[in-house]
Amino acid sequence: MASRTYSIPNLLTYGRILAIPLIVFCFFLEGTLQSTDFARWTALGLFVLASITDFFDGYLARIWNQTSNIGRMLDPIADKLLVATCLLLMAADTEKTIAGWSLWAAIIILCREILVSGLREYLAALKVSVPVTRIAKWKTTVQMLALGFLLAGPAGDKVLPHTTQIGIALLWIAAILTMYTGYDYFRAGLKHISDD
Repeated sequence: MASRTYSIPNLLTYGRILAIPLIVFCFFLEGTLQSTDFARWTALGLFVLASITDFFDGYLARIWNQTSNIGRMLDPIADKLLVATCLLLMAADTEKTIAGWSLWAAIIILCREILVSGLREYLAALKVSVPVTRIAKWKTTVQMLALGFLLAGPAGDKVLPHTTQIGIALLWIAAILTMYTGYDYFRAGLKHISDD
């Protein structure tokens, strides 16, 4: 059991969780929620590394037959923590990367994550599994791309014009996919709730 706990796939998941406070720290280097170019590029680098581990932890666990209960539990939690933290940082940073109507996209994404987590927990108690759909995987991909562009933000605008606007557009696409997949999960779980 201990060997599974400290397997490479699980270590990648732990690394993704540890990246979260480091990303936050990047924005507090000046003592306030500053978003200097250095902070943004460093945060983006950490985010990209964390996102890559999201693919490899599950992939390696399957091909090496190292799946574990702690991995199954922590993997989706690590994803949600990473996404929620980045959304909150972008809404609170001094340059207000996510502001105005775009806050609704972030709220939709956060509310869906809470709804689906609660639904999964309830259904798990009933021994009902809700598989991840292909469109949910697309949603995650678009969401991660959006957050990458937004973390680069104004620093990225100097290299690739309209980086922030691309990030906001992708965030809205992710929010729309989020609503669809959230409804899909809710509809799949509703019959078990009704039967109960």
